[in-house]
Amino acid sequence: MKVSREGWPITAFAGFMGLGSLFIVPVIAPLLFALAIGLAWFFRDPERVLPEDVTDNMVISPADGKIMEVERTEHPYTGPALKIGIFMSVLDVHINRAPLGGQVDYLEYVPGKHLMAFNKKASSDNERFYVGLVTNHGPVLTVQIAGLIARRIVNRLTRGESLKMGQIFGMIKLGSKVEVLLPLSTRPCVRSGQKVKAGLTVIGVIEDEKNKEAS
Repeated sequence: MKVSREGWPITAFAGFMGLGSLFIVPVIAPLLFALAIGLAWFFRDPERVLPEDVTDNMVISPADGKIMEVERTEHPYTGPALKIGIFMSVLDVHINRAPLGGQVDYLEYVPGKHLMAFNKKASSDNERFYVGLVTNHGPVLTVQIAGLIARRIVNRLTRGESLKMGQIFGMIKLGSKVEVLLPLSTRPCVRSGQKVKAGLTVIGVIEDEKNKEAS
Protein backbone atom coordinates (compact mmCIF):
# COMPACT_ATOMS: atom_id res chain seq x y z
CA MET A 1 0.00 0.00 0.00
CA LYS A 2 1.47 3.32 -1.10
CA VAL A 3 1.50 6.03 1.58
CA SER A 4 1.45 9.76 0.80
CA ARG A 5 4.63 11.67 1.58
CA GLU A 6 2.80 13.66 4.28
CA GLY A 7 1.96 10.43 6.08
CA TRP A 8 5.34 8.72 6.01
CA PRO A 9 6.97 10.46 9.02
CA ILE A 10 4.19 9.73 11.52
CA THR A 11 3.58 6.22 10.15
CA ALA A 12 7.28 5.36 10.34
CA PHE A 13 7.48 6.81 13.86
CA ALA A 14 4.59 4.62 15.07
CA GLY A 15 6.26 1.57 13.52
CA PHE A 16 9.62 2.46 15.08
CA MET A 17 7.98 2.87 18.50
CA GLY A 18 6.34 -0.52 18.04
CA LEU A 19 9.71 -2.15 17.35
CA GLY A 20 11.26 -0.42 20.34
CA SER A 21 8.46 -1.48 22.66
CA LEU A 22 9.17 -5.15 21.87
CA PHE A 23 12.31 -4.80 24.00
CA ILE A 24 10.96 -2.41 26.62
CA VAL A 25 7.18 -2.85 27.08
CA PRO A 26 6.17 -5.80 24.84
CA VAL A 27 2.54 -5.63 25.91
CA ILE A 28 1.94 -2.36 24.04
CA ALA A 29 3.76 -3.42 20.85
CA PRO A 30 0.61 -4.80 19.18
CA LEU A 31 -1.21 -1.51 19.80
CA LEU A 32 1.60 0.52 18.25
CA PHE A 33 1.84 -1.78 15.23
CA ALA A 34 -1.93 -1.51 14.82
CA LEU A 35 -1.60 2.28 15.00
CA ALA A 36 1.09 2.23 12.30
CA ILE A 37 -1.12 0.13 10.03
CA GLY A 38 -4.06 2.43 10.68
CA LEU A 39 -1.98 5.51 9.86
CA ALA A 40 -0.72 3.88 6.65
CA TRP A 41 -4.33 3.22 5.63
CA PHE A 42 -5.40 6.73 6.60
CA PHE A 43 -2.63 8.28 4.48
CA ARG A 44 -3.02 5.80 1.63
CA ASP A 45 -2.27 7.07 -1.85
CA PRO A 46 -3.77 4.58 -4.32
CA GLU A 47 -2.55 4.57 -7.90
CA ARG A 48 -5.03 6.33 -10.17
CA VAL A 49 -4.95 6.24 -13.98
CA LEU A 50 -7.24 8.52 -15.99
CA PRO A 51 -9.92 6.69 -17.98
CA GLU A 52 -8.84 6.12 -21.58
CA ASP A 53 -11.80 8.03 -23.03
CA VAL A 54 -11.16 11.25 -21.06
CA THR A 55 -10.82 14.33 -23.28
CA ASP A 56 -9.44 17.83 -22.67
CA ASN A 57 -12.87 19.35 -22.02
CA MET A 58 -13.87 16.81 -19.36
CA VAL A 59 -13.58 17.60 -15.65
CA ILE A 60 -12.24 14.91 -13.32
CA SER A 61 -13.24 14.79 -9.66
CA PRO A 62 -10.59 16.45 -7.45
CA ALA A 63 -11.55 14.35 -4.42
CA ASP A 64 -12.97 11.05 -3.24
CA GLY A 65 -16.33 11.42 -1.54
CA LYS A 66 -19.97 12.30 -2.07
CA ILE A 67 -21.42 15.11 -4.16
CA MET A 68 -23.00 17.70 -1.85
CA GLU A 69 -24.24 20.26 -4.35
CA VAL A 70 -24.27 21.19 -8.01
CA GLU A 71 -25.25 24.84 -8.24
CA ARG A 72 -24.46 28.24 -9.66
CA THR A 73 -22.14 30.53 -7.69
CA GLU A 74 -19.68 33.39 -8.20
CA HIS A 75 -16.09 34.21 -7.25
CA PRO A 76 -13.83 37.15 -8.23
CA TYR A 77 -11.38 34.78 -9.93
CA THR A 78 -13.90 32.93 -12.10
CA GLY A 79 -16.87 35.26 -12.23
CA PRO A 80 -20.23 33.44 -12.51
CA ALA A 81 -19.51 29.71 -12.32
CA LEU A 82 -20.91 26.24 -11.81
CA LYS A 83 -19.93 24.89 -8.39
CA ILE A 84 -19.65 21.20 -7.65
CA GLY A 85 -19.04 20.43 -3.97
CA ILE A 86 -17.66 17.11 -2.70
CA PHE A 87 -17.79 15.93 0.91
CA MET A 88 -14.80 13.86 2.02
CA SER A 89 -15.45 11.64 5.04
CA VAL A 90 -12.72 10.39 7.38
CA LEU A 91 -12.96 7.03 5.57
CA ASP A 92 -12.29 8.46 2.11
CA VAL A 93 -8.86 8.83 0.49
CA HIS A 94 -7.69 12.34 1.44
CA ILE A 95 -5.54 13.04 -1.63
CA ASN A 96 -6.66 15.89 -3.93
CA ARG A 97 -6.07 15.92 -7.70
CA ALA A 98 -6.29 18.53 -10.46
CA PRO A 99 -9.74 18.51 -12.12
CA LEU A 100 -8.26 19.79 -15.42
CA GLY A 101 -4.86 20.47 -16.87
CA GLY A 102 -3.64 24.06 -16.65
CA GLN A 103 -1.22 26.55 -15.16
CA VAL A 104 -1.42 27.59 -11.52
CA ASP A 105 -2.36 31.26 -11.62
CA TYR A 106 -3.91 31.98 -8.23
CA LEU A 107 -3.15 30.69 -4.73
CA GLU A 108 -4.80 32.03 -1.58
CA TYR A 109 -4.98 30.69 1.95
CA VAL A 110 -7.86 32.02 4.04
CA PRO A 111 -7.95 31.31 7.80
CA GLY A 112 -11.37 30.73 9.25
CA LYS A 113 -13.74 28.63 11.31
CA HIS A 114 -14.15 24.86 11.42
CA LEU A 115 -17.87 24.42 10.90
CA MET A 116 -19.20 21.05 9.79
CA ALA A 117 -18.72 20.60 6.04
CA PHE A 118 -22.48 20.13 5.60
CA ASN A 119 -23.08 23.65 6.90
CA LYS A 120 -23.85 26.03 4.02
CA LYS A 121 -21.60 28.66 5.63
CA ALA A 122 -18.58 26.34 5.53
CA SER A 123 -17.75 27.47 1.99
CA SER A 124 -17.47 31.11 3.02
CA ASP A 125 -16.53 30.94 6.72
CA ASN A 126 -14.20 27.94 7.15
CA GLU A 127 -10.45 27.76 6.76
CA ARG A 128 -9.76 27.16 3.06
CA PHE A 129 -7.20 27.19 0.29
CA TYR A 130 -7.97 28.44 -3.22
CA VAL A 131 -6.19 27.12 -6.32
CA GLY A 132 -6.91 28.96 -9.57
CA LEU A 133 -5.96 27.38 -12.88
CA VAL A 134 -5.69 28.93 -16.31
CA THR A 135 -7.07 26.26 -18.65
CA ASN A 136 -7.94 26.01 -22.35
CA HIS A 137 -11.55 26.64 -21.32
CA GLY A 138 -11.09 29.61 -19.03
CA PRO A 139 -10.37 30.00 -15.31
CA VAL A 140 -11.12 27.07 -13.01
CA LEU A 141 -11.00 27.30 -9.22
CA THR A 142 -10.53 24.42 -6.78
CA VAL A 143 -11.18 25.08 -3.08
CA GLN A 144 -9.88 22.88 -0.24
CA ILE A 145 -12.06 23.49 2.82
CA ALA A 146 -11.25 22.37 6.36
CA GLY A 147 -14.11 21.08 8.50
CA LEU A 148 -15.04 20.29 12.08
CA ILE A 149 -12.47 17.49 12.45
CA ALA A 150 -10.10 18.30 9.59
CA ARG A 151 -7.62 20.91 10.81
CA ARG A 152 -4.83 20.58 8.27
CA ILE A 153 -4.92 21.55 4.61
CA VAL A 154 -1.87 20.48 2.63
CA ASN A 155 -1.12 22.21 -0.67
CA ARG A 156 2.05 21.51 -2.66
CA LEU A 157 1.66 24.09 -5.43
CA THR A 158 3.55 27.21 -6.45
CA ARG A 159 2.26 29.88 -8.75
CA GLY A 160 3.25 29.44 -12.40
CA GLU A 161 3.71 25.68 -12.39
CA SER A 162 1.78 23.45 -14.77
CA LEU A 163 -0.61 20.76 -13.64
CA LYS A 164 -1.84 17.77 -15.59
CA MET A 165 -5.39 16.53 -15.24
CA GLY A 166 -5.49 14.08 -12.33
CA GLN A 167 -2.13 15.18 -10.90
CA ILE A 168 -1.87 15.24 -7.10
CA PHE A 169 -1.60 18.74 -5.64
CA GLY A 170 -2.38 18.26 -1.94
CA MET A 171 -4.68 16.73 0.62
CA ILE A 172 -7.01 17.54 3.50
CA LYS A 173 -6.24 15.46 6.56
CA LEU A 174 -9.36 13.86 8.07
CA GLY A 175 -11.54 14.63 5.08
CA SER A 176 -13.87 17.65 4.88
CA LYS A 177 -14.85 19.30 1.57
CA VAL A 178 -13.49 20.20 -1.85
CA GLU A 179 -15.25 22.48 -4.32
CA VAL A 180 -14.51 23.10 -7.96
CA LEU A 181 -15.81 26.20 -9.79
CA LEU A 182 -16.20 25.71 -13.53
CA PRO A 183 -17.33 27.75 -16.56
CA LEU A 184 -21.11 28.09 -16.82
CA SER A 185 -20.92 26.21 -20.11
CA THR A 186 -20.09 23.06 -18.12
CA ARG A 187 -22.63 20.24 -18.31
CA PRO A 188 -22.57 18.42 -14.96
CA CYS A 189 -22.32 14.63 -15.09
CA VAL A 190 -23.05 14.03 -11.41
CA ARG A 191 -25.91 14.64 -9.00
CA SER A 192 -26.23 15.29 -5.29
CA GLY A 193 -25.53 12.19 -3.22
CA GLN A 194 -23.43 10.45 -5.88
CA LYS A 195 -20.10 8.90 -4.87
CA VAL A 196 -17.03 9.99 -6.85
CA LYS A 197 -13.33 9.16 -6.92
CA ALA A 198 -10.47 11.58 -7.51
CA GLY A 199 -8.75 11.11 -10.85
CA LEU A 200 -11.35 8.62 -12.06
CA THR A 201 -14.87 10.06 -12.07
CA VAL A 202 -15.87 12.55 -14.77
CA ILE A 203 -17.98 15.17 -13.01
CA GLY A 204 -18.59 17.54 -15.92
CA VAL A 205 -18.05 18.34 -19.59
CA ILE A 206 -17.21 21.90 -20.69
CA GLU A 207 -19.24 22.65 -23.79
CA ASP A 208 -17.51 25.80 -25.00
CA GLU A 209 -17.55 27.06 -28.58
CA LYS A 210 -14.27 25.38 -29.54
CA ASN A 211 -15.57 21.98 -28.46
CA LYS A 212 -18.93 22.51 -30.19
CA GLU A 213 -17.13 23.24 -33.48
CA ALA A 214 -14.93 20.17 -33.05
CA SER A 215 -17.97 17.97 -32.52
